[in-house]
Amino acid sequence: MFPRPTRPNQPAPPFDALAARRLRSALAMGPEHVAHGLRTSYGLPYVTADLVDAWERGQIPPTGPELGALAGVLWCSPGELIGKPRTLREHRIARGLAPEDVARAAGLELPAYLHMEDSVWRGNERQSTALAELLELSVPDFVTVTGRAAKLAEMLRSAVTTRWQAYVRPVAKTVPLDRRLLEDSLQQLHQDYQGQMVASLNWGAGNSASDAGDAGREFLDRIADHFWAAVQDNSE
Repeated sequence: MFPRPTRPNQPAPPFDALAARRLRSALAMGPEHVAHGLRTSYGLPYVTADLVDAWERGQIPPTGPELGALAGVLWCSPGELIGKPRTLREHRIARGLAPEDVARAAGLELPAYLHMEDSVWRGNERQSTALAELLELSVPDFVTVTGRAAKLAEMLRSAVTTRWQAYVRPVAKTVPLDRRLLEDSLQQLHQDYQGQMVASLNWGAGNSASDAGDAGREFLDRIADHFWAAVQDNSE
């Protein structure tokens, strides 16, 4: 229905269709005007008003290059057209950066960087710091885009169910936080989990064990959210 150039099998950025329509309306432009701009100014000859309308209806998302061009036509940043970035590629696109820009800043060859975008970040400490600064990553985002989230969650589950003190050093190697802040946050996380379990056991005599088990599993399923909340609390 909408013929487009073939491209590598990459997931599209999380496009905010409502934001695209709102920004276009604010400029008093119709879909045909946007399509014309994409064809003439950004070298996308296949873009039609119907394709722009399909983007805005959420029927299909624009690719990374299309999203960048659309941001140019709508006089906004790419980040205004996407939801919360989830991956390294999405954070790069949200900042309106080319892969070459990130590779250069991190001191990587372009093919090596592109491979990391498609798989797992393997940069050293200096390269990781440069990446975080260039993309303005929060600590939770940094942990996610560098592929450390699953490992962190596993350690946090062990920390709250055993002795949290034993996990300060392992977690510190994964999360770039001040050690005192990390210790306080792990201790709070442990106390919150244990308190949740005790409260569940006191809810009622008949199903106390079952209730405690359900509450514990729910807490552990969202362990990363609880950890970052503890970090926030202890940062204030």
